[in-house]
This record gives sequence, structure tokens and C-alpha cells, in this order.
Amino acid sequence: MPASESSAESIAARLSALGLTTRVEEHARYTSIEAEVAEALPASTWREVLEVVAEADRFGLLASSLTGRTLWAAVRKAVPATGDVRGPGRQQ
Repeated sequence: MPASESSAESIAARLSALGLTTRVEEHARYTSIEAEVAEALPASTWREVLEVVAEADRFGLLASSLTGRTLWAAVRKAVPATGDVRGPGRQQ
């Protein structure tokens, strides 16, 4: 399992352990983790949640009166090594 996939799964599992329901989606360049956040989430849990998502490459919170609050995190996938690595002018 690639490190990025393992990291995304770890983040999702830890958020679930804190009582959040998570969704994980694979994209071409990253894996996203989303969780709905209840209005009544205690401050101590928020601190733990922030510690978890800080391990992602990017994270944020979307909030609106219509959809509530959605926490998101993104973990970049490793770029596979392809092509000729000898550099310009060295290709045959």
C-alpha cells in the first residue's frame, strides 16, 4: 500500500474514532477525506481533530447555513517515476 493511501486511511480512521463519519474518495493526484461536523462538537475534540488533519497535505472547513459544516483533508499521491531520467540532450 502506498504511503499516501496509508496516510489517508489513518486520518479517516482517527477521525472516525473521534466520532465523525468520514468519506474517502480517490482522485488522480490526491485522496480526499471529508467529515460532517456537528455544531455541538466539544472544544477538546476540535483540538484532537485539528491534530489529525494537520497530518494531511491540505485541510479546511466548509461551513454554510444550508449544508452545515464539512471538514476536509487532502493527501497527495506519490508521482510515479516515468520516462527517461537522463535529462535533456541525453536522450537517444
